[in-house]
Amino acid sequence: MRHIAVIGGGIVGLAVANELAGRGHQVTVLEKESHWAAHQTGHNSNVVHAGLYYKPGSLKAKMSVAGNASIIDFAKEHGVPYEVCGKLVVATSEDEVPRLNVLAERAEANGVPARMISAAEAREYEPEVATVAALRVESTGIIDFPAVCRALVRLLNAHGADLRLNSPVLGIRQSPAGSGVELATPQGIVRADALVNCAGLHSDRIARMAGLDPAATIVPFRGEYFELTPERRGLVRGLIYPVPDPTLPFLGVHLTRMLDGSVHAGPNAVLALRREGYKWSQVSPADLFEVAKFPGTWRLARKFAKTGLEEVVRSFSRKRFAASLARLVPAVQEADLVRAEAGVRAQAMLPDGSLVDDFLFETAARQVHVLNTPSPAATSSLEIAKHVADEAELSLN
Repeated sequence: MRHIAVIGGGIVGLAVANELAGRGHQVTVLEKESHWAAHQTGHNSNVVHAGLYYKPGSLKAKMSVAGNASIIDFAKEHGVPYEVCGKLVVATSEDEVPRLNVLAERAEANGVPARMISAAEAREYEPEVATVAALRVESTGIIDFPAVCRALVRLLNAHGADLRLNSPVLGIRQSPAGSGVELATPQGIVRADALVNCAGLHSDRIARMAGLDPAATIVPFRGEYFELTPERRGLVRGLIYPVPDPTLPFLGVHLTRMLDGSVHAGPNAVLALRREGYKWSQVSPADLFEVAKFPGTWRLARKFAKTGLEEVVRSFSRKRFAASLARLVPAVQEADLVRAEAGVRAQAMLPDGSLVDDFLFETAARQVHVLNTPSPAATSSLEIAKHVADEAELSLN
């Protein structure tokens, strides 16, 4: 049995800790906030993704398809609320149909249960949808990811793990004898045989603190949501997504019926003004300076200048947001929308301005760093945990 410190108490960090504890290791989890799942997991759309969009053979594709099954099995076993409701990806015009066909081919390559259906069949699922053709994806679901985290915490307590809230990592060094790592926290030094960095929005900073020069830098993007008013929730029965534009880095606004019956609409994507900036008013000069001096930021901005401006305008205009949703469901109007809680995506970016498209891990002696796990990371969390635990054990050799 070895002692492994896990930095970060979101769903990935807790899943990794639980996997390691289940293998017989002593585990300490260090979370800087006062509660678990405080950031990306706690501001998640709660969709269990099917693995539809990702490049065949990629970690995202493999782990999302496997994770779709394993997270539902976990929910069944531990009493976590979920529903496998399926979703529609809809082509709203004929020129989108070829892209929809490509998506159907990718689904088949990834082993995702999906089928092309007609507009009439689509309206049997979603009577208010505007479409000329659609892809029905059967294995997409919705779940309570914070409840998954609470279940993981219960399991970790049963394993005897040392779970520490309010414990930011302030410094990292090798043990003097070279046989482990030491992590400075406000409560004192934590000594472990190895560390796993699952710090999400701060994962690149933790990697640098540990002596690495990570290939990518985290750039935070805020995803902003609205909800349909209660009297208009009947416009949407399940999940309705647009056909994604392959030239753009995000999926576009969509409609998602949640477990409580509410309907979330969004997200748009804008640069967050701090790493945990859930509102325009939340600004960190230090975080902004870090983004501004990173060359990849400006290269991405030049490439997507028009799209970025449109996203910012939509951020301030409920009318523009409603118009984007009305492409999918024409009955949606500006008055139907109320502002909902935003999330911040920890997106790894390379110096050339490209967004890291797959999950990204870096390892060193007695260290594993999880450097890029945006969506579908929550869906894939139990599968990511197996991979990271394997790497952590290898790092000890």
